[in-house]
Amino acid sequence: MSDDHDEGASSHDTHDAHDAREPQDGGRGQEDRGAGRGSGRGGERSSGRGGERGSGRGGEREGERSGERSGERAGGGERGDGAGEPPREVSVFASADRSPIGGDGDTGGAATARRALRTWAGAEGDRHTTFLGDGTLFEGNQFFSVFGSDHSSRFVRGPVPPETLDDLGQVYCEITGYQEMKQRLRDHRVLVLCGEPGSGRKATALALLDELTGGHVFRLDPRHGVDEITEEALQEGSGHLMELLTEDDRTESEPARSRTGRGEATGAARRPATRLSELHLDRFGDLLRGRNAYGIVLVESGELADRLLRGRYGTACAPPPADEVLRRHLRVRLRDEPPEALAAAWELAERPDVVRAVGLEELRPREAARFADHLARHWRGEATDEQLLGECATFVASQAREWFSGADRPGTLPEALPALNTGAFRIAVAVFDGSAYSLAAEAAELLAWELAVALDPEHAPGRRLFGTRAEHRPLRARAVLEDGELDLGTAKVPVRAVRFQGEALAGAVLGEVWHGYHNARGPVARWLRALCDDPRAEVWVRASVAAGVLCSWDWIHGFRELIVPLAVTDVPVARLAAATALAESARDPRVRPAVASVLKDWAVSEESALVGTALLAHGYVLAAGGVPGSLEALARIVRAHEASDGDVLVLAAFSVARLLASGEPETVLRRLHLWLDDGRLTLANVVHLAVIRALSTRTTYLWGLRDVPELDPHASRPLLVALLATRPDLAPGLARLLRTTLGTARAGAAALEALGGLLRRAAKDQEALGHVCRFLPLLAVDRRDRDRLRGLLNELVRDRDRPLDRGAARRMWDAVTEGASR
Repeated sequence: MSDDHDEGASSHDTHDAHDAREPQDGGRGQEDRGAGRGSGRGGERSSGRGGERGSGRGGEREGERSGERSGERAGGGERGDGAGEPPREVSVFASADRSPIGGDGDTGGAATARRALRTWAGAEGDRHTTFLGDGTLFEGNQFFSVFGSDHSSRFVRGPVPPETLDDLGQVYCEITGYQEMKQRLRDHRVLVLCGEPGSGRKATALALLDELTGGHVFRLDPRHGVDEITEEALQEGSGHLMELLTEDDRTESEPARSRTGRGEATGAARRPATRLSELHLDRFGDLLRGRNAYGIVLVESGELADRLLRGRYGTACAPPPADEVLRRHLRVRLRDEPPEALAAAWELAERPDVVRAVGLEELRPREAARFADHLARHWRGEATDEQLLGECATFVASQAREWFSGADRPGTLPEALPALNTGAFRIAVAVFDGSAYSLAAEAAELLAWELAVALDPEHAPGRRLFGTRAEHRPLRARAVLEDGELDLGTAKVPVRAVRFQGEALAGAVLGEVWHGYHNARGPVARWLRALCDDPRAEVWVRASVAAGVLCSWDWIHGFRELIVPLAVTDVPVARLAAATALAESARDPRVRPAVASVLKDWAVSEESALVGTALLAHGYVLAAGGVPGSLEALARIVRAHEASDGDVLVLAAFSVARLLASGEPETVLRRLHLWLDDGRLTLANVVHLAVIRALSTRTTYLWGLRDVPELDPHASRPLLVALLATRPDLAPGLARLLRTTLGTARAGAAALEALGGLLRRAAKDQEALGHVCRFLPLLAVDRRDRDRLRGLLNELVRDRDRPLDRGAARRMWDAVTEGASR
């Protein structure tokens, strides 16, 4: 505050401290006595700080930078301290609370970061996928075919063995709508069951056909379409099951083209797939009726299934209750064991470490059968706990391997584009697990374009505008849509969120792509770099954390492909994303020395972008292994620069504030006091900037890569208030830092402005107001402190545009007066 107000307020010294009047009354005398000396100064405050102190300060400070800087608000009356300061030092504090990513976006809310970290929590430690035994995975009864140029291959029909139907009868669990399906099959003779592979649709089809035909069930050759079925291919009085191959499940009748050289189509291509329609099903039904037979066609979820479900033949086949399926399989496998075996196996299935190892919310019937087998072997002593957990961990790995094995076949566009779109969506859900569906879907389209261009650079892939509907698309990724919240920092908004049905699926999907298919790394890396350049925090935070995980899996590749291109850019948000990825990759202790070495080199680089990235990375703790190491690294960088280097000091102060919110605030406070006692101007300026940041920045914007759950209830409050609420023992140390900053001429004006913004926020929040009122007496130690605070309160109350609430101001005034008796 100005010297005029300091003098004017001196009449309210300690001798009348208990005469606690309202600020507008107590300040009236100050205004009258100082009218001749400071009326102009009051007008200056009205124009410069009349608005809300917590927002819009960039425009307000333009007037403060205009040349009156050396004579205005020297901070606590120490006008002499600021009189000789060069203008370039003052400019450091003119932008004390600017965002580290400029005006293009914000650092995002803490909830966004926490959700991103939870996505990859299961992938910590040894993040490489390991298969036990000979690596063979049980995938059920699947058909695989290689097509040549012979299009006249004979239609094959094979009977389902009676023992298969008998085994199915012992474990099959009737699903919802089973009886209705049976009636529709009787009426139309043909039925289309739509669902995901492994969801139990084949078991339901076999159960229906077995019941209607007395066990006479045949499989039809999957190499041929429904339109190719002839009467000779059908068996009298029997059931017929046909499973459409995925590559036949195309939405357009495009011939599969194989290329030689630069795009020449060869003649040895298979017959174009005919789009399945109700006309084909009508014909199939007539053929079956003529043979007194029944037929079921299995179609995978997607656009074709969506269209057939709207007709008279299609029906959705939901998975049966997973728990009931598991119980039935356990009964069969343990039927020769003592009665307590079933209860013991079920208890083992619900053990937390086993549940985590499985990594799926609900097992599909095929998986339930495998799980029951593992549990039974464990009960019989054929497998140890470690072996059981290892076998359970293969469930998600098996799912990811099935999803991406040959996902780009036949290797040319547009035939491979539907499969690429599906694969891209699965990868996007892995990165945006639990986030808005709209963000994941848009990211998936961008990735599909990258994959398509890598596969066939000569063709522009384009986008389907009205393909699979939003409610059906997540089924292809074993995901669900649900109501969620998106943390914008200043507010949380409702969103339609998409998430995997299993916490381990995200790591399995990204691990399968990154480790299993080297050629896919390029498109994925380019895609993640583009997302890291997005100013929306929900996008770049997710992408940067995922990039950090990939770097920890393969540092030598990920560092050059993901981090370096982001760190050297002139886009601030990309550099912050690079810092986040570096810190996240340092979570793995095996990679941490490499990260520390990079940051050490960047700290002394002549490129300001690399220096800034290093400063931001040390705000996350992980790179240096602890808070003390991070603070020391920041100090080394700061000491090598000028005290007026705003780009370095502001970023360093932001990282210091982030460390203050990292769960070890006492360590940070001790170091900040040491920096002040050190006497070097550069370190002192960082302390002042960090204090101003703690006053003005919401806690949610200072999220780190470590969980600090005690700060969550105070996410929307300034960091100083959050610390006062969670660590009241730190109040004296915080007060000492703030008093020093307020009393320093070069930083006092900016600090006082930030404090005013904090008081405005506290006036609207009763809980925060209580913490602030208990803190203010620690700031009002001597007369000059009290006069400064009273002058600030008077100014806030007299603000003609947004006056401070008088009741809250009275409580703050009384708290300041209470400081006189300390």
